[in-house]
Amino acid sequence: MSVRVVVADDQTVVRDGLVTLLKLLPGIDVVAAASDGQEAVHLVAEHDPDVLLVDLRMPTMDGVEATRRVRAEHPRTEVVVLTTYSDDDSVLSALRAGARGFLTKDADAESIGRALEAAAAGQSILDADVQRRLIEGTAASSRPVAASDSGLTPRELEVLRLIAEGLSNTEIARHLVVSEATVKTHINHLFAKANLRDRAQAVAYAYRLGLA
Repeated sequence: MSVRVVVADDQTVVRDGLVTLLKLLPGIDVVAAASDGQEAVHLVAEHDPDVLLVDLRMPTMDGVEATRRVRAEHPRTEVVVLTTYSDDDSVLSALRAGARGFLTKDADAESIGRALEAAAAGQSILDADVQRRLIEGTAASSRPVAASDSGLTPRELEVLRLIAEGLSNTEIARHLVVSEATVKTHINHLFAKANLRDRAQAVAYAYRLGLA
């Protein structure tokens, strides 16, 4: 089934370009487009999309507040941020608000499509530069933890390491020669043990354990 998407960007040229681009991708269905965060929240309520693809800097209501509102009021809809800004404050604010993915606007169409599909499946994808910033910020503020003290099994640690390398569930299953269902079970267990909400937090935790 197609991933139903609402696009939000205050720049008309960028917004129209994104809509045109996404319509060319198989499996992506753009159901509406918004010019600010407030309109984005309204359109999410109206269309019940799988994913909101949102810019950060917009008038009336910015992308962070729109993300927070959508995740609180329409939890079935995931959020992927697509923005020019990848500074630490923007990244952390968006992730704390509940964004599943964070890409910069130099991402190609295929990368955006993968991020939307991953978000719809409850997975996180971060731009490489964004992931680096997140890890560096975690390194500066978090005390390292020994992997042996994490309470994770060797297999769960291996899955965590592969998540930190950016592999999807399908790629992890192929790498470990197990089923995707087995990978999901390992992920559920390690997320519960480490009190992790999503892959972004898992990447940061993998760094603290010395796995990334």
